[in-house]
Amino acid sequence: MSKLKADVSIIQSGIFSQWDSDSDELPRFLKATVHVPAEIDMEFGFVTRIKKAKNQVLRYCIYHPDIPDADGNIREPFDGEVYIKENDWKFYLGDCIWPPVSNKVGNWRMTLELNGKIIADKTYKVYLP
Repeated sequence: MSKLKADVSIIQSGIFSQWDSDSDELPRFLKATVHVPAEIDMEFGFVTRIKKAKNQVLRYCIYHPDIPDADGNIREPFDGEVYIKENDWKFYLGDCIWPPVSNKVGNWRMTLELNGKIIADKTYKVYLP
């Protein structure tokens, strides 16, 4: 493992174009904000630039406001891991609003963790327009 300390910065945060998770292309940045209208297919989140961390494991987590699943149980946070692909890598973490919009209102917290430490943390306030 590299002895260099990773250099991490959030370079864009707010509303984005629809993201295709099967593509290597990042979504297009549309507006800088932490206030997100609860509209169907509204895509929001952030892009980080991570340097000096190639092949390390990046853990991501999205904490939703108490959104119920089909059975009425509160959904667990959405989380996972990815390997950092390059020494100068851009990573998008985001989500979008799906129906019904009324239960998507509230704070959505998104975090990135590297080597057990949070390296990026952003909270978005989703509201009914």
